[in-house]
Amino acid sequence: MGNVDTGDRKAMNTIPVTRALISVSDKTGLVAFTEELVASGVTIVSSGGTAAYLESAGIAVTMVETVTGAKEMLGGRVKTLHPNIHGAILADLGEQDHVDTLAERGIEPFQLVVSNLYPFEEVTANGADHATAIEHIDIGGPTLIRAAAKNHAWVAIVVSPGRYKEVAAAVAGGGTTAELRADLAREAFFRTASYDASIVNWLHSGTENSSGVGDPADSQSRHRLVLPLTLRSALRYGENPHQPAGLYATGTSTGWWAGTDQVQGKEMSFNNYADADAAWRLVNDLPETSVVIMKHMNACGAATAATTAEAFAKAWEGDPQSSFGSVVACNAEVDAETAEAVSQYFVEIVIAPGFTHDALSLLSAKENLRVLAAPPPSNFDLDIRTIDAGFLVQKRDSITTDSDGWTFQTRQPTESESNDLAIAWVIAAHTKSNAIVLVKDRAAIAVGAGDQSRIGAAERAISKAGDRIVGSVCASDAFFPFRDGTDVLAEAGVTAIIEPGGSIRDEEVIQSATDHDVALVFTSERHFKH
Repeated sequence: MGNVDTGDRKAMNTIPVTRALISVSDKTGLVAFTEELVASGVTIVSSGGTAAYLESAGIAVTMVETVTGAKEMLGGRVKTLHPNIHGAILADLGEQDHVDTLAERGIEPFQLVVSNLYPFEEVTANGADHATAIEHIDIGGPTLIRAAAKNHAWVAIVVSPGRYKEVAAAVAGGGTTAELRADLAREAFFRTASYDASIVNWLHSGTENSSGVGDPADSQSRHRLVLPLTLRSALRYGENPHQPAGLYATGTSTGWWAGTDQVQGKEMSFNNYADADAAWRLVNDLPETSVVIMKHMNACGAATAATTAEAFAKAWEGDPQSSFGSVVACNAEVDAETAEAVSQYFVEIVIAPGFTHDALSLLSAKENLRVLAAPPPSNFDLDIRTIDAGFLVQKRDSITTDSDGWTFQTRQPTESESNDLAIAWVIAAHTKSNAIVLVKDRAAIAVGAGDQSRIGAAERAISKAGDRIVGSVCASDAFFPFRDGTDVLAEAGVTAIIEPGGSIRDEEVIQSATDHDVALVFTSERHFKH
């Protein structure tokens, strides 16, 4: 092996790279990177498919089996798991005993390890069967990565093609610095942690759970929930200026925000993301050509109409005062007519699946307005909230307007009432409890949200609706505990009510609806939202 001066090296910040081990699954940018290493005088050791790939590009490599004296075995499961490899990675060259051991065994140390992992996350996300998934659990790769990361005092570990340019420049400039090696080690340990997390979560959830992080209702899975989160976007601050904040996600996140094109406007804030997410989820649960006006994660207005422009006008009429500074979400393309209407008001965000050229031209006049072209919400199905040093985890609520399980406690609703009840029911499920939602002609005319009592929510909604309440329908996210709620709604002009039922006083509520000739529908499904 080459000479190692431990006395000098203990004091060295920069370590020259003369020997590198490369074993990767993702070969993006690998040839150009390796050519730069070779040009800097680095000897390349490689294994299996990586070695063949580099040799096909005309790059000379030393095969791992030449170093180990043992051919790979078990269909490639065992290649680099050998003392001649891991001794060369793990040796603390500041310890004379380690240096002497390498010399005795004829082992040349590595100063650089380049390794990324079998694409386990990708194949399982694409629905791979059990056998295929198992074969994509990397063993040698994580072992190489952890070994090099542990010994980052002497070895640089590269796990991402995104670091190739920086590392190649360092090698060409004389070697890797201690700061660079430490940073690469942090990235490496996070990579193996997130990789192992994906395996743990898959083993709990299999391919049945869309979130890939296990079913919290399952007695086995709920004991182990691993979420390796990476900062995706640093935010100016949180809900308030004194709170630091950022947007984090798992490495394989498919959230709508990850695929969104922000066409214009200021950068998104913590509150912007929260309100946009609430608006986008709600509008995507409503019928086609719907618009939602969202403020503080509660709907100010929501409507369905023949055109997006008409739906926006009806939604804005729901609560014009509260809609100031809101998020506007449309589940159909925004055209010029809609953009012109939106431009008449102060709103923070407009989010839609797309915008016409003319619409974007009109909206561009408001340069601070955030315009987001977004894909639909993903099927990630966990809702995670924090309490003091703990987490509450549940399956995300889902809402359906399938009326097969609904029961009619009084008269049958008319067709118009049924249409409005379905819309009201969806909006109520997306509204903070206690929630009362009033809808008329497929538009929310008032929302009573976040009240401590159900009668209070009803009275607030009635007050907001004013004369418009006559002929409207009502949705309540949970049952009416007393008949006073149905009495006050019916007396104000509500003609139909949808609620879960299940109160010990249901008979009193049914009698109230009967007395007022109100159609009363029980869904047998509650939608609290705290």
